[in-house]
Amino acid sequence: MTRRRLILAAVIALLVAAYFVSGADQALTLENLQAEQAQFQAWLAAEPLTVGGGFFLAYVAITAVSLPGATLLTLLGGALFGFGWGLLLISFASALGATLAALIARTLARAPLEQRFATQLARINAGIEREGAFYLFTLRLIPLFPFFVINLVMGLTRMRLWTFYWVSQVGMLPGTAVFVNAGRELGNLESLSDVLSPGLIGSFVLIGLFPWLARALVAIGKRRQLARRFARPRHFDQDIVVIGGGSAGLVASYIASAVKARVALVERHRLGGDCLNTGCVPSKALIRAARIASEIRDAPRYGVSAGEPEVDFAAVMDHVHRAIREVEPHDSRERYEGLGVEVVAGEAVLEDPWRVRVRETSGERVMTTRHVIIASGARPRIPPLPGMDEIEVLTSDNLWRLESLPERLVVLGGGPIGCELGQSFARLGSRVALVEMGGQLLPREDRDVASEVEARLGEEGLDLHLATRALRVVSEEGGGHALEVERHDAQGEPVRERLPFSHLLVAVGRQANVEGLGLEALGVETRSDGTLAVDESLQSVLPNVWACGDVAGPYQLTHASAHQAWHATVNALFGELKRFRVSYRALPAVTFTDPEVARVGLNEREALASHVKVEVTRYALSELDRAIAEGQTRGFVKVLTVPGRDRILGATIVGQGAGEMLAEFTLAMTRGIGLNKLLGTIHPYPTHSEAVKATAGVWKNAHKPERLLGWLKRYFAWRRGDNSVDEAGR
Repeated sequence: MTRRRLILAAVIALLVAAYFVSGADQALTLENLQAEQAQFQAWLAAEPLTVGGGFFLAYVAITAVSLPGATLLTLLGGALFGFGWGLLLISFASALGATLAALIARTLARAPLEQRFATQLARINAGIEREGAFYLFTLRLIPLFPFFVINLVMGLTRMRLWTFYWVSQVGMLPGTAVFVNAGRELGNLESLSDVLSPGLIGSFVLIGLFPWLARALVAIGKRRQLARRFARPRHFDQDIVVIGGGSAGLVASYIASAVKARVALVERHRLGGDCLNTGCVPSKALIRAARIASEIRDAPRYGVSAGEPEVDFAAVMDHVHRAIREVEPHDSRERYEGLGVEVVAGEAVLEDPWRVRVRETSGERVMTTRHVIIASGARPRIPPLPGMDEIEVLTSDNLWRLESLPERLVVLGGGPIGCELGQSFARLGSRVALVEMGGQLLPREDRDVASEVEARLGEEGLDLHLATRALRVVSEEGGGHALEVERHDAQGEPVRERLPFSHLLVAVGRQANVEGLGLEALGVETRSDGTLAVDESLQSVLPNVWACGDVAGPYQLTHASAHQAWHATVNALFGELKRFRVSYRALPAVTFTDPEVARVGLNEREALASHVKVEVTRYALSELDRAIAEGQTRGFVKVLTVPGRDRILGATIVGQGAGEMLAEFTLAMTRGIGLNKLLGTIHPYPTHSEAVKATAGVWKNAHKPERLLGWLKRYFAWRRGDNSVDEAGR
């Protein structure tokens, strides 16, 4: 605990002790207030400002420290100051005191709780950010919930204090008014139950429930308004129509057919989507070919001489397309039709929430469906740079049509795609310059992770331009082109230069395919990043329209798409019975550079941004026997845990085979397994997976029970008859 928190805790403890030692708790009873009411009235008449100010401060102090007595003070305020002035004083005093109570709870307990329950609180805070004011307002309206409990609990969240204050000010007003009004009859009250009769409590409950009922009625009204605009079919052709035959759409179709739902899958281009045709499969085939070339160059360090590799780029591309063809049957029309899915080749447009018009080569038809799952994917984003439209830009979609190796390749974007492809083309023989606007490659990763990748790419001859902004594409003398970029020197002055290229590869992200589906006319909204706006169950504003995969975001990864597809499909088919919220807490991601970068859960950058305190355990692969034997010692394993506890919050691995090693940490996080259990698991020797166990060993060594070990040392010395061990066990 910090010094500030210790001081605050001590002050509060003294105030609480003084409250009870002074007998204030005995003075604040209904009988005593009734007996002393005349004396209070005399004090007020003699010194109105002093009594009014003292009452206000006392009310704030009692509420801030969560002491009993606020209810009785409210009654006294009504008796002393009347309804108008009493309501004014107590309304502001109670809201201010409640805010101070929330601030105290936040100062004393939020940081330790966030360290211990980071994952659980992350979801709560997300909900608070989304509709916390509405939720708090409801709680304030219902006097069944003790206000001091609400103060303390809400103080532990990340709700803004100003929001907490004004919602409390407004929400507590009806209850305060009832008690202030009752206080005007203080002498006639026999107990507090005279104020809060069952009927009055019921009225408050109805008032508190009214905002929720109003919200539900508004939602129902919107849906019925939409339904009135479109005639709901009396029967349906399909249970689900899936739009898009990429990873998300294929998984959604598979799951729906597996539970015997009638499902149609509409794809306008090729089944398999980006992953099969332009993404995961071709890129990994290219990376493998490039790695072979790199290993041949590196062979002399192992005592094998093979000379400079001769790269036949056409043959490399044949290998890429062969890989696509061999994987293609997994995503084929024949396979899915065999599973019972109706596969339709055409363009789909939603006419209304239940009707999908499909334009096929043979004509058009309309399918009626109970639910629609949008899985239309995404495409590479092309920045609107001047001169860009004058050249043929390469993207991760079209570069697979290349017939010759680019001589000079400029890669715009230093994220995973830019780094993977840039390194691969450099290894195959291209002169590569990589431009990244941010200060490091892989902007979402920690600085030490990016440094490992930057060092390797620099060693392999890539020309890295970090913290550099692309300005325009310009023509060069002799008919070539160059990318004009700008950076700032050590003095902060802008410096411009031109990077000539034969090919320009743009890898600055992807944008969702939402156009042409008829969604805008139906009121289905998009977020600021262009993805479809869906809730945690992947439902859109229309109750029967769902979205998953790249079109929904936020993670444009094949396995994330499959993860979402399960949730969207199950929620669509069985949501009336149970809804499942999609969680990304243990979502792994791998960047297939050399060295590989693999991560699951939090990294240090995200923990800092989220104000989550973590303990970092690090193990260098240069200590791993298998890595030493293979001469692949670059990289490390880094695990984030709750400080002082055996709970994994995230893991990052940099090095050869990082993606394969990551699976063990992903399983551990998914199943709640800690580092102690990983340490106790037998790992084969010598393997890369031993790095996981070794990392757990580093963590365990940092948490060894020193006092117990000291006693054990003394015990064994006693058994040996050795009296030389001192009291500390040395």
